[in-house]
Amino acid sequence: MCCFFTILVFLGPRAGILIWYLVNPTIWARAFPQSWVVPLAGSIFVPWTTMMYVLLFQGGITGFEWVWLGLALFADIAFWAGGGFRRRMPSYSGQY
Repeated sequence: MCCFFTILVFLGPRAGILIWYLVNPTIWARAFPQSWVVPLAGSIFVPWTTMMYVLLFQGGITGFEWVWLGLALFADIAFWAGGGFRRRMPSYSGQY
């Protein structure tokens, strides 16, 4: 698990999803039994939420686990909204 977190820090959530899927595909099959389209779309558009869903899905998502899922969704929304905010700032030149 330590190596997974190191990959996640250095390469990002999409690389973490790929490595996690290659190491343990059965957990992904249990979380998404219908098809491979939903986890693929999730890893492209909302990777933090997808990883958190797979992590929490073992016993079903109930109670406080919805808070963790909401925090992951917030991280994904912040990622997508952060780039748009920098482009709209009139004084932002892209240099520090």
